Parts: sequence; C-alpha cells; structure tokens
Amino acid sequence: MGASNDNSVHGLSTYLTGFMLALILTAIPFGLVISQSLARMPTLIAIGIAAVLQVLVHLRFFLHMNLKTTPRENIVALAFAATLILVMVGGTLWIMFNLHHRMMV
Repeated sequence: MGASNDNSVHGLSTYLTGFMLALILTAIPFGLVISQSLARMPTLIAIGIAAVLQVLVHLRFFLHMNLKTTPRENIVALAFAATLILVMVGGTLWIMFNLHHRMMV
C-alpha cells in the first residue's frame, strides 16, 4: 500500500509541476502583449516559442511521453499528426497571404 501511495505522490508532484509550467508559459505571452514591452516581431517570436514549449510540457508532464519509455509507434503517430497540422496551417497561411496580396493589387 505504501508503494502505490508513493506513486500517487510522485504523480501529483509531476502534475503540479506541469501545471505551474503551463501557467507560466501562458502568462508570459499575455504579459508581453498587455505590457507592449517588445516590438511586434519579437513579441510574436516569444509567443511562438512559448507555444512550442507548452506543447512539450503537456507531452512530458500530462501525457507522460518521452523518448525512452514511450513505444516507437506512439512517437511516429505523434510526428505524423504534427506533420499534418503543419501542412494544414502552412497551407492555410499560404492561401490567406496569397489572397491578401491579390486583393491589394
């Protein structure tokens, strides 16, 4: 019974660490936008970096995915999903910028 209690405490501390990191990585972009302390491009870069870090925090602390204990099929499926999302978002941005450019001419 003591071993399962140790696992739950370790699990709780892992979740709390992930939660605190997620809060911090959410507060940083909000703070940058509200304070307008940086120019537009550095603010966008900081938001992008915080977003990528937050995805990694969620994968590690909440989904418990790492390169050592996670089965290879799960990593491949995650990489495939990320590639599909990248293609969809990139294609959407490409189309929107192209339409914007054509309407301004």
